[in-house]
Amino acid sequence: METILLVGCGRMGGAMRAGWLEAGRSVAVVEPGPHAPSGAVATPDALPGGLRPAAVVLAVKPQEADAVLPDYARFAGSAVFLSIMAGRTISRMRALLGDGAAVVRAMPNTPAAVRQGIAVACPGPGVTGAQRALCTGLLDAIGAVAWVEEEALMDPVTAVSGSGPAYVFLLAEAMEAAGIAQGLPAALARRLARQTVAGSGALLAASAEDAAQLRRNVTSPGGTTAAALAVLMAEGGVPELMRRAVAEATRRSRELAG
Repeated sequence: METILLVGCGRMGGAMRAGWLEAGRSVAVVEPGPHAPSGAVATPDALPGGLRPAAVVLAVKPQEADAVLPDYARFAGSAVFLSIMAGRTISRMRALLGDGAAVVRAMPNTPAAVRQGIAVACPGPGVTGAQRALCTGLLDAIGAVAWVEEEALMDPVTAVSGSGPAYVFLLAEAMEAAGIAQGLPAALARRLARQTVAGSGALLAASAEDAAQLRRNVTSPGGTTAAALAVLMAEGGVPELMRRAVAEATRRSRELAG
């Protein structure tokens, strides 16, 4: 059975590992932190000498990349490197791992923890069809997968889906606070906001209609929803704020990439 080497087992790395284990994959882990799973080693030097992983998944903090990645250059040429580090370009990773390294850059998001995430991946030079299929399988264990061929698109991908769960959580937070302001008990306001966001997301996922049509389906002319949307969709409202937010997150992603 081919082995997957996971470097870094924080929240996202841990979610991926759980999905792989559920799928019956063999996983080795390097994680020096206090939350390392059973069987993990603290340093790459402690890995079995004969280990030949099919994939090395880089799930460390981006700022640790320069110090960590050279220790895994010995796997270049045999393994594909799948990076989920935000803002670290393929060219920079290949400079650290060796020019012959096959690197796939990916951006998953936190719903991966409940196997409902989405990851977008971009292949670097020399990535084979088999390596691409392997990475698809690894990412598919935590949700949906899409591929782009142009690495520059990873910055808006990060802004929309990588950061996107925070936008949704902010919506639930704001709905809860607004309900409390209108007199709802705090516990009920929280329950209403959370279940409405979760249920609407499930409906969106299950429906063949796009988001705009689903919004229209809820909106009766002259009704309460129309009154609320008149505020939310006014000039400077949610659509404009979201455009600005995603643009700013895209800018920051490019800045972090250097």
